[in-house]
Amino acid sequence: MRGKHIAALGLVVSGLLAGFSWAILAAPGSSGYHILKTIHLPGTEGWDYLTMDSDARILYISRENHIDAVNVDTGATVGKVTGLGGTNGLLPVPELGRGFVTNEDSNEVVIVDLKNLQKIGTVKTGKAPDSFAYDPVTKRVFIMNSAGASATAINAAEGTVAGTIALGGQPEFVVADGKGKIYINITDKDQVVEADAKTLQLLHRWPLAPGEGPSGLSMDRKNRRLFAACDNQKMIVMNADTGKVVASLRTGAGTDASVFDPDTMNAFAPAGGAGTLTIIHEDSPDKFSVLEEIDTQSGARTATLDTKTHNVITVTARHGHGSTHLDVLPNTFTVLVIGK
Repeated sequence: MRGKHIAALGLVVSGLLAGFSWAILAAPGSSGYHILKTIHLPGTEGWDYLTMDSDARILYISRENHIDAVNVDTGATVGKVTGLGGTNGLLPVPELGRGFVTNEDSNEVVIVDLKNLQKIGTVKTGKAPDSFAYDPVTKRVFIMNSAGASATAINAAEGTVAGTIALGGQPEFVVADGKGKIYINITDKDQVVEADAKTLQLLHRWPLAPGEGPSGLSMDRKNRRLFAACDNQKMIVMNADTGKVVASLRTGAGTDASVFDPDTMNAFAPAGGAGTLTIIHEDSPDKFSVLEEIDTQSGARTATLDTKTHNVITVTARHGHGSTHLDVLPNTFTVLVIGK
């Protein structure tokens, strides 16, 4: 993820003790969203993607050379995936009982058993595997190779490579529409591409203008709308069938994720530079409004959704002066749970 090389833009407010704590850190604003609680975790490792297994109540956090598995209800770390190099995250596929962990330094994906997080296999990818998505139609995991300008398709049950998609640019994030198509942000081209998950063929390439430098991507699968968080403080909403940009909404600086909740019809853009979370409501498939921009903490740039509670979860930490987010001060790593 591109944000791992960006210097931190400020310090965050965080507890100094490892463990779990409840904290009402801000009163609810007009949207009703605010920080409900914080979880403090040890370690000086940085972070990248967050993923949530809402049924199992487990949050997976990438921490440079390992994955932390944290129960979001109790705040306890319940497991780890260790022995990794430059991992960007773990993609849980509960229906198969497997997790797919990117191992960037080795250009591979490590497959683990979700019951015990033990390694059960590896699969070679392109150069610098980064983001990921699972397509339930083909039952394939798609891995975005950041430095390889490609996507590796993995047969999830067999743990074998199904093929590779040449993308013609640097992929940032990917979503599956649940109908056999995948959509990918191409960050150096300011584009979204559509591909067939079965044939592995590119179908369309669409410009994201006025969005520049897209990173996070999420989707309203029912109404076929894509939400691309961009570097120039815009959330671009695109029609996934036509490629038409239907809205451009403001966000804070330093976004690196996009989250959509189909039950509330809200999209979220966490901004690590601004220390804010922008909440956007889908009033209709072609009408969107910014409900509120709430304060979070500096550095909180990635996020995931707890589909059981409809809470948005992000993380951050304190840094030394002028350091990147990979240089975390001891015992300042914090999980922020945001909801109503």
